[in-house]
Amino acid sequence: MATLVYQMMSSTALVSLGLYHMIATTRNHLRFPQSYFARPYHPFPLSTSSSSHNHRLKFLQLYLVIAFLAVAIVHQTVASLDADPLLKGRTPVHYFTSLQSAASLFLFLLLTLALLLSEWIPSLLPLPTDLIFGLAAALFYLQSFVSSGAAAVQTSDLQAKCDSISGRISAQASILCLVLACQPRLFVADVGLGASMSLQGLWVLQTGLSLYVDAFIPDGCHKLLDVVNGVEGSTKCDLDESKFRAVAILDLVFLVHVMFVLLIVMVTYAMTAKTVGIRRMGSYEALPNDNSHIQMKSLSGTQA
Repeated sequence: MATLVYQMMSSTALVSLGLYHMIATTRNHLRFPQSYFARPYHPFPLSTSSSSHNHRLKFLQLYLVIAFLAVAIVHQTVASLDADPLLKGRTPVHYFTSLQSAASLFLFLLLTLALLLSEWIPSLLPLPTDLIFGLAAALFYLQSFVSSGAAAVQTSDLQAKCDSISGRISAQASILCLVLACQPRLFVADVGLGASMSLQGLWVLQTGLSLYVDAFIPDGCHKLLDVVNGVEGSTKCDLDESKFRAVAILDLVFLVHVMFVLLIVMVTYAMTAKTVGIRRMGSYEALPNDNSHIQMKSLSGTQA
């Protein structure tokens, strides 16, 4: 139960972060298309008001990321110290895979702290944007490597499949960060990065449901009865036919999540464009074109 709650919290954090990134990126691109460039984070709120209250909330996104990363590191560290009930005792595989996840999350925490310090006190740690995206690309690649390594040593085919897909999403995020480090004005890559984070969040939730909730476990697979807590490998498929069917179902569900994220991207762009367009129209309504046309016509008649 605790593992499922952690999966739901991680999913909420990733989806929210990705959605906020897509909204802020789309808004900046529509408002300032000529001077647009990708940003590793977006101040909160998105409005440009300079009140003291908004100044205190400027780094809210980074504060929340740091908090969620700290919780994730603690969870992975505690999980590494927990005994693996599948093999009746603490095993090196369970211990090191959990520590690898905790180490990769700790590197993300260091990068977030460095970004916060560079934005808060630029003279102390001036980090250029391309360097931040380059480091993020390396960390996402490392996260992909950790997920792929965990999938290779899993005793559960379902868990291995979930970890493998998670690693592919992280690899995609790594490629997008590398592209943004080289081409910071590429809007498609910036939006794709936010979509990748949202997709990772949805897949984290799907992983928890497929492994630890009976209603979502594919037919022919089941949780081991002697496992109290949900740990790696606690969901098994007895027959090869059931295993192949479960893996095919996970592939299909992943495609559904991809289509859902694409729908979110289109809706986000449409709603943001509508909001920015209304504000633009409102700012220019005070200058009607008809009067200016009439004035120009009268001036030309006077000159004649």
